[in-house]
Formats: sequence, C-alpha cells, structure tokens
Amino acid sequence: MRAAQVAVIGGGIAGLVAALQLRQCGFEVTLLERALSAGGKLRQLEVDGAAIDVGPTVFTLRPLFEQIFEAAGTRLESHLRLRPLEILARHAWSTGGELDLYADIGRSAEAIGQFAGARDADGYRRFCADAGRVFATLEQGFLYRAQPSLSALLGAAGVGGLARLWQLRPFTTLWSALGDYFHDARLRQLFARYATYCGSSPFDAPATLMLVAHVEQRGVWQIEGGMRALADALLGLVRACDVEVRLGCAVRAIRLARGRIDRLELAGREELPVDAVIVTSDAGALAAGFYGAEVAPGASPVAHSSRSLSALTWAMRAPTRGFALAHHNVFFSSDYRAEFEALRARRMPSAPTVYVCAQDRFDHSKPAPSGAERLFCLINAPAVGDLHRFGPEETRRCLSTTLSQLQACGLELMPGSSEPAATTPTDFHQLFPGSGGALYGQATHGWRSSFTRPGARTSIPGLYLAGGSTHPGPGLPMAALSACHAAACLNQDLASKGRSRPAVTPGGISTR
Repeated sequence: MRAAQVAVIGGGIAGLVAALQLRQCGFEVTLLERALSAGGKLRQLEVDGAAIDVGPTVFTLRPLFEQIFEAAGTRLESHLRLRPLEILARHAWSTGGELDLYADIGRSAEAIGQFAGARDADGYRRFCADAGRVFATLEQGFLYRAQPSLSALLGAAGVGGLARLWQLRPFTTLWSALGDYFHDARLRQLFARYATYCGSSPFDAPATLMLVAHVEQRGVWQIEGGMRALADALLGLVRACDVEVRLGCAVRAIRLARGRIDRLELAGREELPVDAVIVTSDAGALAAGFYGAEVAPGASPVAHSSRSLSALTWAMRAPTRGFALAHHNVFFSSDYRAEFEALRARRMPSAPTVYVCAQDRFDHSKPAPSGAERLFCLINAPAVGDLHRFGPEETRRCLSTTLSQLQACGLELMPGSSEPAATTPTDFHQLFPGSGGALYGQATHGWRSSFTRPGARTSIPGLYLAGGSTHPGPGLPMAALSACHAAACLNQDLASKGRSRPAVTPGGISTR
C-alpha cells in the first residue's frame, strides 16, 4: 500500500513542525510556501547591511522544542546556540520609574519591593504562585487537547479540580484581577501587558492569561543569529528527512472529491494530488475563500470587532543614549486605558506603549555597543489592514509619536544612516492574507473566546488547521503545539483507514 500523500500549506513554525511530524509518521509530505523563504512571521529585514528580527523576539518553553528536535533524531543544542536571559525585560514609565524583572522570582520580588514597597513584593509572589496554578490546571485539560471544550476541561480537572478551575476566575478580566495583587498602578500596567502577547486588551481578556507570566518565569532565551535561526534549523531537518519543500509556490485552491480533500491547484495550473492537507496560514484566509469556495466552510470568519491586535513596527540601526537598554524593553504610556480605548475604536493611540528589542544587547553586565545598534520597535495597532491604508505620512507621524514616548521615558534614538524599515497593518495583511493585519487570530476576550478558536480538525474530511490563529493560541511554542495537534489528528484519522503506520506521535510532547 502506498504511503498517503499529505501537503502542508505555509512554511512558518507551524508548517515546519507539522511537516516534520508527518514525515515521522510515514507520510509522503510536500511543504508549500508562497514566499521565497520559510519562517512565516519569523522575518528579518536588512538595514544598513545588518539583519534585524522583525517578528517574534521571545523564545520560551524550550523543553517543547527540545522534544521536537529529539523526535527527529537530533538535539536542539546541535543546531542552535541559546543564551538564557537573566533579565526578562526592563520597564520604564514616562511618569517615572524603572524596573527589571528577572528569571529568578526572588530577585524580581526584591526589585519590586524597592520599586513599590513590601506590600507589592508580597503581591508579586502571590501572583507568581497563582500564575503557576493556572498553567498547571490548563496544561493537560486545555493546551494539550486538539479540540478544546469546556466539558473536556471539566472532565480533565475532575471533582477536585472544579474548585481550582473556579479559582482561576475565568469571568474576571486580567486588569481587574491584577488589582488584587498590586497596589502600585505601574505594576498593574506591567503585568496587564501579558494580554497583548495574544493580541488582546487587558480590560477584556480573562484573568487566566496570567499564565503567560509563568511561561516566562520558566525561562526566556536568546538565539544566536537571531530568531530566524530557529526556522532555518527546522527547515534543515525537514529537508533532511526527505520532505519536498517548494518555496515561492502559491496554492490557488484546495479541491474536493466526494466530499473530502482530493488535490491542490497550484500557480501555473499545476495540480498536486493529496489525501490530506494541513493549512497553517491564518484561518481567516480559508474562511475568506482564499483557497476556494469549496473549503471556505472549514473555518469561521472572524468579525472585525473580534480581531486581535496588529502592530506598527520599525527596524533600524541607530545610536542610543540616556537609557541603559536590556535585550527586551517596554516603555509604558501614561494612560493605559486610553491606549486600549483608541485601539478598540480602530485608531492609533496618541501615546502608545513601546516595545524595543535591542538585538545587540546580550549581556547587561558588559558595556553598551558603541555606535549604531540594531533595534526593533513595536507599538500596538488596530487590525484594519484591509480597511485602511497606512501611507508614508501616517507612518512617519506614528514614528514621531513613538520616538517622543521613548524620550519621555529617558531613551533617545539618534539619527541613523538610513530610514527605519516600517511594517504597518496594511503590510501585515498583504503578508498574511485574510488576517486584516491581525497578528494573533481572534482576540482572547471573555472566557468563551478560548473555546472558539479553530481546532485542528475541520468539518471537511482531510482538512486540518494549525498556526497562531488556531488553538491553543499565538506565539512560537503554541504555534508549534498546534502543529503537533494537527499532525496527530491527521495521523489518527488516516491510520483508521489504513493509510499510515504507527510512529512517534505529537501526543507525547510536553512543556514540562
């Protein structure tokens, strides 16, 4: 019996991991990416001859990736050099104050005590303990289920777990819950920012998102050579195991026969027969008919009001002065609520919070780089890339506002030798069709939202979904985990039809 032919659409982290997992299950796999390079959101731009990461910049849940590499017969350390970060992030406020959070909880508590007093240091310790409990409660009953549901979560929790689930306060917003831990408004603002990790507002997101803090406390690493090195390493593994990789290859349509996946129509009128396909691009592209009307029902469209945040970003090389940058830095606006009210109204904030990744800052104990350094700056933006064109003049105004905000917090960026390379919501919509520029799928607003993200299986036999717009959510580890879910579901379904062979399956992967 021939091996089943499976296609993976999209060469981002989810697509690369899915292709790797499927090949290990014995399938003949073709990976199709319309761009000329793999990596998806793990992009780099060249400024003044230097490569700058302009996508995800935080690498967490290392054990998950270690197991993915080990399942492929190798070790993560054989392909990537990782540096653990002592300082998770450095924070500053235009109203005054600077605070470092450390990988060590005790050291962070001491810093918070000096910053805001013993009461908030104690609140931080309680917050960390509760964030850990949230993660432990949701890990197996939610994160590791390919098709999440409230009933499955309740079943996994058991009778004793019902009380723990109630203690997670799923009906309380993150912003409200943080008031129970922190008296200083600046700390409430700092930890509320974790909602933006999944493109959501802390004033609407559930308190369960405090689990992001626990994920970071388990370790944040820098990757030598930049985040793109992760995609390159996975691409090397995919090619080494004889997956056919086709870059610069656009899929025009996914076709059905007798109600199930049958073939792909590629650019140039080529057809590729397949038994199943995993789509790892934004699920909105499927729902919008980007792959043809036949498979559009495989995903539900996301209402404009339910989209996650987009971003306006700049990659630049510039000298800095006045503020001692760490690798990850956050400069907070003076009015957080006003910032998110503007975003809800689909407007750019007049005083945005700014994230700066200083990509030449490897060790805070060493002197700052001399001369120009590589910087990636990001502010939140509404996901209106399909409704509004961000032109050069508007982008320049936003850059001016951003630089003013940084200066108010003590950081001055000196003029570089070239213009910063901007990426707007309009650009993100073009890069990731069907998204409107939303970088995280649908926003996580309200307790139901976590159960309404698309799961791995769709209503169409042979069609599966993975990526940051699907369950369990955005971010590199979650995208990789979604790929494991999709590959496991596909393997299970085709195995029941005698079309695959037993192999190491994604179900054995854990973040522990």
